[in-house]
Amino acid sequence: MGELAIDFCGEWHEPKDDEPFNIGREGDLEVDDNPYLHRKFLQIAHQNGIWWLNNVGTMLSATVADTTGGMQAWVAPGARIPLVFGQTRVVFTAGPTTYEFDVHLKTPAFRQERQVDDGSGTTTIGPVRFTDSQRALIVALAEPMLRREGTGFSSIPSSAAAAQRLGWALTKFNRKLDNVCDKLDRVGVVG
Repeated sequence: MGELAIDFCGEWHEPKDDEPFNIGREGDLEVDDNPYLHRKFLQIAHQNGIWWLNNVGTMLSATVADTTGGMQAWVAPGARIPLVFGQTRVVFTAGPTTYEFDVHLKTPAFRQERQVDDGSGTTTIGPVRFTDSQRALIVALAEPMLRREGTGFSSIPSSAAAAQRLGWALTKFNRKLDNVCDKLDRVGVVG
């Protein structure tokens, strides 16, 4: 096996490091003849010593995760992400069909160290209790993601847009948002 190998349904592919490897309805890895799938959707390329996954499509996003569960990200149209784990799973949906493949790196740039569970339970975040208005605020901020169609990228609305959606004044919205943030901060949620 070369430096990088792709496993799609038991079929192995080894991209060359001097030319892009195209994945889609057509290309080096022909996933399916699904008309909802781009002819060229994803591309794996080696640049400056790093393997990259590029989304060269215009409508679909891909979800990328390391197989240990430590990282998950979306790769929106026009975006790219470095492939740094020993095994990375790529999942995407085109129309009614979901596809996945694994990318294996012989010498990963990132190695995750296993953390030993201390067993004390002090690192567990318990349930956070929100008031009805705080829950409404969280839903208003998450609504574009909850309502998204297909696999397109969604963004968080501005405070003004979310306040308007709830029929609140911006000052009330900001006060409630501060309360939600303080509550999450107290239980150890970072950021």
